[in-house]
Formats: sequence, structure tokens, C-alpha cells
Amino acid sequence: MARYFAGAVVARVGDEMSGPALMLSGYAVAGSASEASALLAGITAAAAAGGPVLGAVLDRQQRPGRLLAAALVLYATGLAVILVGLGRLPLGVTVLIAVLTGLLGPALSGGWTGQLPRATDGDRLSRADALDAMTFGMASLSGPVLAGALAEVLGASAAVVVSAALIGSAAPAAWMLPTRSARVPVPRSPALIDDLVAGTRVVVGRPRLARATLASVVCCAAQGMLTACVPMLGQRVLGGAGRGALLLSCAAVSALVANAVLARFPRRVAPDSIIWAGALVQAGAFALAATGRPAVLVLALLLAGIGEGPQLTALFAIRHREAPDRLRGQIFTTGASLKITAFASGAAVAGPLATWSVPGALATAAGVAACAAPAFFAVPRHTGEAAEGYLRPD
Repeated sequence: MARYFAGAVVARVGDEMSGPALMLSGYAVAGSASEASALLAGITAAAAAGGPVLGAVLDRQQRPGRLLAAALVLYATGLAVILVGLGRLPLGVTVLIAVLTGLLGPALSGGWTGQLPRATDGDRLSRADALDAMTFGMASLSGPVLAGALAEVLGASAAVVVSAALIGSAAPAAWMLPTRSARVPVPRSPALIDDLVAGTRVVVGRPRLARATLASVVCCAAQGMLTACVPMLGQRVLGGAGRGALLLSCAAVSALVANAVLARFPRRVAPDSIIWAGALVQAGAFALAATGRPAVLVLALLLAGIGEGPQLTALFAIRHREAPDRLRGQIFTTGASLKITAFASGAAVAGPLATWSVPGALATAAGVAACAAPAFFAVPRHTGEAAEGYLRPD
């Protein structure tokens, strides 16, 4: 458990640094929010393809941690190559490198979390889910702060370098993750495509998992829209584009506190209910942020974290509950890839929109987040599925 969480924190801090750092680097080189958001969208867009394949391959490994370590090293290398290419290569080529790097992006999120049941016993899994979600909160808190501080003091390129170094340094912890239990044999399907089809059927065919996945993906698109607005918010409201990354830490603080409370009382509210309620809280937060007033903006980001943090914990709990162990890695990386791709889509749309109107982009983000709640309930339940599952934990 100690190795798991140490590696997860370091890798995720580096991951949370990489987005703002690449945004700021692109903004510094091109001077355009649209081109900066294209770079961020590029590194995240390929996750839809990379996540399911990476998860299926992880599920076939007796020691999945070793493959995970290799993915971390390659991802860190990709960040370094992107940095070298900025300003030296055409933007299209740099974005293409970002796309190739992004194929391994789910390793930092779903790839890690999918190994959690092997690092703890089943009785403590609910608490471990909340603690694991807190590592995302800690990374979201420290990552943007480090990226913004390094960009202000040493330049945006330094933030990218440190991000890559942190991600690469997590490889030893991944290498030492526990092996697959002898009671759960490594799948021996005749073709990798069979495992991919089986994993997709689980995500789509289990209503509670499908609902949670769909709602979280919609929310992630709205979060990507907010992130694309960060450089311009920092420049217009806080007096510097680099300071905009610090705004994301406000959401991370409240998410961390909310998840700490949830870890203390992990079974007081059904995770299914937290998914759609968290979406509505985030929608209200993004609407407040559209006002553009500094004090209200900080309050809005704090409110966004209260919705986002518990929603992530609830999503992990539902995935662990619904995923068969032989497909667990694929379920987590597929879910992560869908969220990352939605984030990229939101960032890509919001970049040009923010150039025209930052409040308009934030208001659009609020509308997108609000759609997550009806999307959750739009997925039909199986006939035998109890309605009270929304009101109390399983």
C-alpha cells in the first residue's frame, strides 16, 4: 500500500503539472489560447484508443506493474520531446507527437487504480478508494501550483521538465506492484480483440457502470473547458497567465477536504447518488465562475472541487464493484481514456471560444456539466435492478 500510494502521488503530481505546463509553454511560444489548447487536446485525444488496449494488455500480464513502469517512462520521454519541438517544429508536428504520447496517458490514472485491489484486502477497499481519489486531489492541488510557480520563476519549459521527471521517477514503484493472484489466472483469449470486446460489453452492459461512466465523461468535458480558460483568467483577473494555474488548486483543496470526509464515512451515501449530485454542484460552480469577479471566482473553484472530488471517489467505488477481476485493468483504463478524451474535446472547443469570450466559455462549461445529471438517468436500468440503490450503498 505504501509503495502504491507513493508511486501514485508522484506520477499524478507530474501528470497534473503536465497539462498546465504544456498550456503555458504553448501560450508562451504562440501567444494564442487557441494554439495552446490544441497542444493540450493533442496529448489527451489519443487516450480513447490507447486506454482500452493498454488495459487489455495489463490484464494479460502476470506482473502488470512492469508494463505500467514502461508506460510511465515512455510518457515522460514524450513530454520531453514535445518540449524540444515547441518553437522548432511546426505546430502540427508537435501536436502529432503529443497525440502519440497521449496513447499512454491512461497509465497515470486508470492503470494505477486498476491495481489497487492487489495492494489491499477487500475489507479495506472502500476506504482505499477514497484515499486513492485523494491522491488525485493532492496532485490537483500541488501540480498546478508547481507548474505556475516554476513558470513564473524559471519559465514554462522548466515546469514541463519537472513534470516529466516526476512521472518517470514513479516507474520503480510501479515495477514493484504486486503480482496477479494465483486464484485469478491470466486470461488466455485467442486474440486481444476478444478481451477488448468483453471489456466494452461490461462497460455498456452493466447499467450502474454505464450510468457512472457517461455522467463522469460529460463532467470531464466541462472540466476541460474550464482548464482551457485558465491562462486567460490568470492574465485578466490575477495579473499573469502563469497565475491562472493556481486557480485549479482552489478546486483541489476543497476536493481533498471533501474526500477526507468521505474516507472517514465511506458508506454514508450511495456512490450512485454522488455521481449525479456532484455533476450539478460543478455546473453551479462553473456558472458562478462566469461572473469573472476575483472573489466569486475563487469561491466557484472551491465549490467545483466539492462536486468533483467525491464524484471521483464514487466512480472508483462503482468500477471496483462492477468490474470482473480478469477485466479490471481494461475497465479502469477504458473509463480513464473516455474521460481524458472528453477533457481534450472540452479544451479544444473552449480554446477558440475563450478567445472570443471567457465568460461565454465558462457558461458553456456550466451547461455541459448540468447535462451530466439527465445523462445519468437516461441510461435504462435492468428490470431487476433495485431503485433503492440510488439511496443507500450496496
